[in-house]
Amino acid sequence: MTAPLFLLAPPRSYTSLVNAMLGQHPQAFGLPELCLFNVERLVDLWVGVEGENAERGAMARHGLMRAVAEIYGGEQTTTTVNMARAWASAREDWDTGRVFQEIVKAIDPLVAVEKSPSYAVAVPRMRGLLKAFPDARFVHLIRHPIPQGKSVMAINEGAFTMKMNAFEIDEDYAILEPQIAWHDVNLNILEFLEEVAPEQQIRMRGEDIMADPRTHLGAIARWAGLRDDDEAIEEMMHPERSPFACFGPVTALFGNDPNFLSGPTFRPHKPKIPALDAELPWRKDGKRLYPQVVELAREFGYA
Repeated sequence: MTAPLFLLAPPRSYTSLVNAMLGQHPQAFGLPELCLFNVERLVDLWVGVEGENAERGAMARHGLMRAVAEIYGGEQTTTTVNMARAWASAREDWDTGRVFQEIVKAIDPLVAVEKSPSYAVAVPRMRGLLKAFPDARFVHLIRHPIPQGKSVMAINEGAFTMKMNAFEIDEDYAILEPQIAWHDVNLNILEFLEEVAPEQQIRMRGEDIMADPRTHLGAIARWAGLRDDDEAIEEMMHPERSPFACFGPVTALFGNDPNFLSGPTFRPHKPKIPALDAELPWRKDGKRLYPQVVELAREFGYA
């Protein structure tokens, strides 16, 4: 069984695009967000995760339903999604690591590529990845805290920030502060990666991939033991060709960032990287990044 490759990052860190690009490599298979390691048993994806409402719980299943429909049914339709539900029902008491292993076996020898940002919310979830796949490879994907925070705050009124309890609290106010979530999630990833062999992990800045994808995707491919010839790299330049780079059938619409699903074509560009002392677009009081956030960002190569 070929070991999978996981992207670890906070949300809005280019994960959807990079996952789809790597997944288009001729030797890989890019999966939607499976969210399997958020729970212990498969049935728990239906029972629900603590703190999630019914709608969010259902959306967490969309990626798995679409993946099973595509892998076992050859297409994503209402009929094959119904088949996927039956497939899951037959395995509802399985631990989720075993479920993921079965999916990986089904696409072997292709390398499974997956990125559920919710894994990085809790170190035990990431440990589940390593327990199920001791030989797995991990890409720690970084994005500058200011544009990442701005992007997070624009989605569902900063819902992820609230889920992370990322509040700045003072005597007379409490506000959502996305840089806290950026800092804490990246610390979770760093803590987990201390348990991973150095040769099984790599760190990449998303801005570098966007600016020079052929160089950096080629570097990831070589590190992962995959081809890095022109044909392979050209395939990775077309994430829109992924069977999951669009909305799914009405019974499993998502499985990925809706913004990506609406426009999955890659357009090379050089993202603007602000100074670490720049104004924060989500604040009106002139405050800047916290010192501990600046320190971690500098460790990641931002000036």
